[in-house]
Amino acid sequence: MKLTPIMQKYILHWGEMGARWGVNRTVAQIHALLYLSPEPLHAEEIAETLSVARSNVSTSIKELQSWGLIKTSHLMGDRRDHFESLKDLWEMFTIIIEERKRREIDPTLTMLRSCELEGSTDEETPEEIKQRISDVMQFMETISTWYEQMRHVPRPALVKLFKLGSKVTGLLSK
Repeated sequence: MKLTPIMQKYILHWGEMGARWGVNRTVAQIHALLYLSPEPLHAEEIAETLSVARSNVSTSIKELQSWGLIKTSHLMGDRRDHFESLKDLWEMFTIIIEERKRREIDPTLTMLRSCELEGSTDEETPEEIKQRISDVMQFMETISTWYEQMRHVPRPALVKLFKLGSKVTGLLSK
């Protein structure tokens, strides 16, 4: 696949952003390439296009598959696996949020609940510290509950809500 300068800029920036979000740079670049690609690509094409090791491509593809952001497809007469990214941005956004919640928020809530439970019999930890941990837990539970409610909102309504932005506060005051 031949990359135009704009495609290169997009892929490089997506890799940089991925690194800032805690995702391996190559994983993010492969995701960007597959998102831009009009057709599925096999691992050798990905490695050649991005000038990365084939083994790195395999590892990165497994990571993207574990997130549910890419899928495997097959082409008639070609035994190799080909890969394509989801193209629906809202679906991608939803999957990423769900996975981050599952991988980050849920384990944190489990740990915070454990700390609060242990804190009920712990006389060594100051009450002020226990309260701070409890405050974090309540905050995280609020976020988690909000997410669970929002994920059931139909997409058209969710898009409208996002576009309303701060105007929603006017609706809340009525």
